[in-house]
Amino acid sequence: MDKQQLSKDILKLVGGEENIDQVTHCMTRLRFNLNDNQKADKATLKNTPGVMGVMENGGQFQVIIGNDVPIVYNALVGNMSKSPTADNASSGASTGEKKKRNPISALFDFISGMFTPILPAITGAGMIKGIVAILVAVGWLSDTSSTYIILSAIGDGAFYFLPIILAISAARKLGSNMYIAAALAAGIMHPTITALLADGHNSSFMGITVIAATYSSTVIPIVLAVWIASYVEKAVDRVVHASLKLLIVPTVTLLIMVPLTLMTVGPLGTVLGNGLSGGISWLFDNMSIFASILIGGTMSLLIITGMHYALLPIVVGSMTTLGYDFIIPLMFAANLAQGGAAFGVGLRSRSSKTKSLAYSTGLTAIMGITEPAMYGINMKFKKPFIAALIGGAIAGAFMGIFNVKSYVITGLAGLPSIAAFVSPAISTLIYALVGGLIAIVAAAIITYILGFQEETASEPVVAPAAEPATAATTSAAVTEEAKAQDEQVFSPITGEVKPLSEVPDPAFSEEIMGKGFAIQPSEGRVVSPINGTVFSLSKSGHAIGLVSDTGAEMLIHIGIDTVKLKGQFFSPKVQAGAKVSVGDVLMEFDREQIEKAGYTTITPVIITNMHQYESIESAGRTTIKEKDLLFTAKA
Repeated sequence: MDKQQLSKDILKLVGGEENIDQVTHCMTRLRFNLNDNQKADKATLKNTPGVMGVMENGGQFQVIIGNDVPIVYNALVGNMSKSPTADNASSGASTGEKKKRNPISALFDFISGMFTPILPAITGAGMIKGIVAILVAVGWLSDTSSTYIILSAIGDGAFYFLPIILAISAARKLGSNMYIAAALAAGIMHPTITALLADGHNSSFMGITVIAATYSSTVIPIVLAVWIASYVEKAVDRVVHASLKLLIVPTVTLLIMVPLTLMTVGPLGTVLGNGLSGGISWLFDNMSIFASILIGGTMSLLIITGMHYALLPIVVGSMTTLGYDFIIPLMFAANLAQGGAAFGVGLRSRSSKTKSLAYSTGLTAIMGITEPAMYGINMKFKKPFIAALIGGAIAGAFMGIFNVKSYVITGLAGLPSIAAFVSPAISTLIYALVGGLIAIVAAAIITYILGFQEETASEPVVAPAAEPATAATTSAAVTEEAKAQDEQVFSPITGEVKPLSEVPDPAFSEEIMGKGFAIQPSEGRVVSPINGTVFSLSKSGHAIGLVSDTGAEMLIHIGIDTVKLKGQFFSPKVQAGAKVSVGDVLMEFDREQIEKAGYTTITPVIITNMHQYESIESAGRTTIKEKDLLFTAKA
């Protein structure tokens, strides 16, 4: 691929040089601060050969390129009359970025960053609740048995103590002390406080009224409280001598925030939460079909933009206050419609390769993982994506007519989550299944009728062999024609193994960059996971590119958005071009300081040339040490 031409295309499609305030790059993407994001042609950019994806995050317009981003960046800057890079920017650069970060974007980023880490807990608990409901419904479990009581407690526990879980996650996102936040939540949920306020009568604290409210299973009260507490904590921390911080900061923060939450913040949050849940309930009670068509038809668009995270507090609030939710069924319909549209592509396509990809991604979509079908098939061919939106709206209308509800929160809105629709009225489950079938069939038929142009979704152009490779900056030295071999990838970091879906960045969570796993580090060191060569090392030290002796191209990306630290807290131990073996130290980093600066240190470890491999096989570990087997890329 001609990187010079690609850079010219990108320059034109982001609105031209005059629209660029700053541009830099990290390990995988060009990061623009544009004067006007609306001037950028996102749709054309996404379909430009050589561009893996486009996203907006934190005010930045990001174009995902992959391992060749240094070449494209240099060509891009070379085509500009000025060099508006972050390195050359004045001290106002950071403030400029903050100015561009609009409140809505910041709110979505906060909600996403707060809810994403806790989804496994509430998803697991929700599935247990669904399984218990099924066992009771079929008569295999008595709702008076001790087994039922224990299983119910397991399922209800995460929801009952949701304020404590949310407090920890919100504090981590806000950069405040997670354990002070947990203590704050525990304080307002203490059994004596609960008993004091449970009778509905107001109490008092130092003569000030404490309004009766229940905080178990709530969302908004604790989020507001932790947000305010983060300012209190930081203010106290600034004025207290270092020798007294451990004693004074948590003491003052709790003494201020627990009573303040009980007297003002908590009741206000409860009113807001109940208002949101009640508003959604009213909408579906009075305008059910309209609301269901609207949400079912636009859910996929909300997921693409990240706006679906704004629905999470509403879903959790409805579930905990009403005992059911109307939005999850519509997400279920939208996801199955994406699968149906992909099946429609498979039925109509003349290409055996496209058929195979469409059927496989369609199957994963109806299982609840829509990204491969959505990005790899439907959006690429355009009309199938429109068909999926229509299919979601039609199925949404059916769900609205028959008042389909979800009774538990599930992680993937697909067939595996069908237990969410189990209730004493078996008709709810039947209607949910019928609605899902309507979504699949409608989207498939509409896709087949509308048709599509296969040539618009051609395969990326492979760089000709004669194109010169830049040493130590790209993996081009590894030929595409080389036959891949199975590659064992060992852990570069000690910590907890996480699926890529938990990484709060779509480039990784949606596997746009490649496949693998993420690690939540418990130590600040990175070692080589393979025998091979370091082909790229970012200036900021946050990302390392490797190519194994057998041809596997790898990326280790320490944290998310840590490029903004500009190398602070990172200490590289190798240079680009170095030969390494499994266990050789590549990087040291200050994990605590990075997290204190407000960045997550979750580290994706991925194979970027996954097209040469058939699958990724996990070693099955949840916690891991350096040099333990992490996964195997099967050729």
